[in-house]
Amino acid sequence: MTLAQQTAKHFRDVHFGGNWTCVNLKTTLEDVTWQQATQKTDGINTIAALVYHVNYYVSAVLKVLQGGALEAHDKFSFDVPEITSEEQWQQLVTKALTEAEQFANEIEKLDDSVFFQDFTDAKYGSYFRNLHGIIEHTHYHLGQVTILKKLVVNK
Repeated sequence: MTLAQQTAKHFRDVHFGGNWTCVNLKTTLEDVTWQQATQKTDGINTIAALVYHVNYYVSAVLKVLQGGALEAHDKFSFDVPEITSEEQWQQLVTKALTEAEQFANEIEKLDDSVFFQDFTDAKYGSYFRNLHGIIEHTHYHLGQVTILKKLVVNK
């Protein structure tokens, strides 16, 4: 298995299952309602805000992997649009999961030598650092989503 294939698998696993933590974004979100996803708890982020935030970076880097420019700013990464219906919530979840699969597909297309090249600019480090950073970032926020889900479902 190439480095690209291994990285794509690792990325897919956190989104769709198969990782060693036995927790993934898709399954975790399956039974979350829009009311639960948008419920504020003690001034911390909502589940919806975290899903948006995780996808914000996936979406931005996906554009780079597809040949576009990096157009992301941390200050916008929590600007989740207001969600007032189940349809809007499901659209956010679907977008996150669809772009995750597209992201993994694009990773698989990379030659392994690309992993050691600068990601758009030397100040961002290598492709390896950025791609694996997104996986770590997703795991980190998935843990938060899992805890928040327990808090809002049991209220």
